[in-house]
Amino acid sequence: MRRVVRSTAVALATVSALVTAGCGSDTQVAGIYSPGGWPGMHADARNSATSPVTGSRSVSPAWSRPLGAPAATYASVAATGQIFVTTRDEIGCTLWSFDIDSGRKRWCTRLGPGSALSTPLVDKATNVYIGEDGAMNSFNDHGQLRWRTIVSGTPVSAQFTGDGNLLFVTHFGVVSILNPQNGREVVPSYQLIPAPTAAQAQNVPLVPAAQGLDNCFLGSPECPVSHTPAIDLSSGRFYLTLWRPGTPRSQLVAMRYADGALTEEWSTDALPGGATSSPVLSADGSTMYVNDNEGALWALDALSGEPRWHHDIGYTAAAGPSISADGLIIPAGGRDGRLLALRDNGDTAEVSWERTDLLQLGVPAQTAGSTGYTVVREGTEGLAMLTFDTATGETADQDILPGATGFTVGTSIGPDGEVVTPTLIGELFVLKP
Repeated sequence: MRRVVRSTAVALATVSALVTAGCGSDTQVAGIYSPGGWPGMHADARNSATSPVTGSRSVSPAWSRPLGAPAATYASVAATGQIFVTTRDEIGCTLWSFDIDSGRKRWCTRLGPGSALSTPLVDKATNVYIGEDGAMNSFNDHGQLRWRTIVSGTPVSAQFTGDGNLLFVTHFGVVSILNPQNGREVVPSYQLIPAPTAAQAQNVPLVPAAQGLDNCFLGSPECPVSHTPAIDLSSGRFYLTLWRPGTPRSQLVAMRYADGALTEEWSTDALPGGATSSPVLSADGSTMYVNDNEGALWALDALSGEPRWHHDIGYTAAAGPSISADGLIIPAGGRDGRLLALRDNGDTAEVSWERTDLLQLGVPAQTAGSTGYTVVREGTEGLAMLTFDTATGETADQDILPGATGFTVGTSIGPDGEVVTPTLIGELFVLKP
């Protein structure tokens, strides 16, 4: 059954939002985001997986190094070229920093296992923000702890808001907005899953901050929130996936940060099997894109949550799509992943091009200059970085990733066009023009 739930008050607030100013400005955002790098999980606030850097049509492997444990998310890259990546290491470091030119380790530190859920968020001063079991942390570029704020659950990859604050949702469904300078709450936190009442709490044990973490990698109700929210910086509206207790699948939820408060605007359970990726916003903020659990990509109206279309891509994508500013949609790979590009025609999706000769086993990134990168099968078990023309899908370059197997978990772009990708089994590769 499909339904969209929203109140009359929320509907009026939505109309009002169209004629009033948002919560932030481009100047404020530019003052905190790391320009020219890959600041967060999916590059930017709308989760576009794109870079303003003009990509090279010819890159080659520069260096690689083992991380000692599996990696589950993208690496982030500061404008200075400093790389940050997390791993699921049970005895050693879980947060790593490397120099993009030399591959030299700058520093590493051990956090709780929950840190592996997230890509560190990087600001203009190369401060990083990363969650762990029961806390959100900030480190400076030398790895020194700036602050640590206790929270309920484990924060998933954070985002910056339009007014330059830090927004994140824990895997328990608690939404927080913190001051990035001191870690203090800017507004009261919002619980998407209501806490027990005072009477109930007397007989309910305190839930461990790491409870259900392993299920976050599988997508199940034991981990209510497992994906990075997407934010419309101009309006303060943001979108996330949520598995509410007692429901058969995850929902999409729209919230808004404005006027000193967090409010819930609408929710929908329209997607068969629930949402399986982070939401991605169109450049104009009017459309939200997300994958379902049955091999389709969906487009929904960002103001109402009403579905506009869904398109069967033929496999379950491992991550959300890369969506350029002019609307070219390139889905991520998967076990049977193909490489294709779509255009949104309003009520349908049109295939722009498709490569049936390739098995895509990575997550694509688009750059300026109509150049894209993703990882594909090389031979019987190997992996290679494919450089392609995003307008046609034609191969521009293909480079073997020496010794790489399995699947890569993200493709990030550095400030000088470097291409950075970690493998699921735990090796970091950097290619340079």
